[in-house]
Amino acid sequence: MESENCPRDPLKRRVIFSGTPRSCKSIIRGVLEVFHRSPLIPDREWLGFLETLAGQAAIAIESAALFGDLQRSNIELMLAYDTTLEGWSRALDLRDKETEGHTQRVVEVAVHLAREMGISESELVHVRRGALLHDIGKMGIPDAILLKPGALTDTEWEIMRRHPTYALDLLSPIAYLRPALDIPYGHHEKWDGTGYPRGLKGAEIPLAARIFAVADVWDALRSDRPYRAAWSEEKVREYLRSEAGKHFDPQVVERFLSLISEQGHAS
Repeated sequence: MESENCPRDPLKRRVIFSGTPRSCKSIIRGVLEVFHRSPLIPDREWLGFLETLAGQAAIAIESAALFGDLQRSNIELMLAYDTTLEGWSRALDLRDKETEGHTQRVVEVAVHLAREMGISESELVHVRRGALLHDIGKMGIPDAILLKPGALTDTEWEIMRRHPTYALDLLSPIAYLRPALDIPYGHHEKWDGTGYPRGLKGAEIPLAARIFAVADVWDALRSDRPYRAAWSEEKVREYLRSEAGKHFDPQVVERFLSLISEQGHAS
């Protein structure tokens, strides 16, 4: 469409206006408008060029809209996944009455410590998921062993120690959880190589698992159990110091105790 009666700009005289619909997949996405400073008689070639521009613009708009929709869908999917993981962790806490509430506390501590240890924000997502599912392998442990009030026999301990391997078997087929496996599979490894299931030593143990081990033991010892009262903060501090270089990564222990001290001063 054309017009020779467009409003005149005092600085730039516009005397010709051309427009063509922008459509993609038979859906009109807008109108491409072109203003000319001098008279123009559009020929077929010029109009074809204008229609090509309009078509390309419509495709770009359609692609941008699709990309935005995909991003929103991906965010919604990730939120749904994480909500499911939280449900799994709560179910595990409810099954093992001794550790009720333990998972949520230790997730918070582990993520905070991991951030302080230099783990990137993108990797913290996997730390959080791994922490939520750290004991998911206990789903494979019979109640008679998991909930036994007394000491476990050697045979029962052998079965209990399989739960990290059960976690690996359960989670490794799930692609988006594979990066989170370091904690469920490795948080019972020890710095001196005496842990399980693989007997990894020192830096062979993934950093996320080394971090979580400290957070996990801290919360466990600070919580009441049927067979003992919660330890005092100072007693747990001393225990962590004594186990640095044996059970725990010394650098992780040092940073964790510094954080605890900083929080104590802040409060």
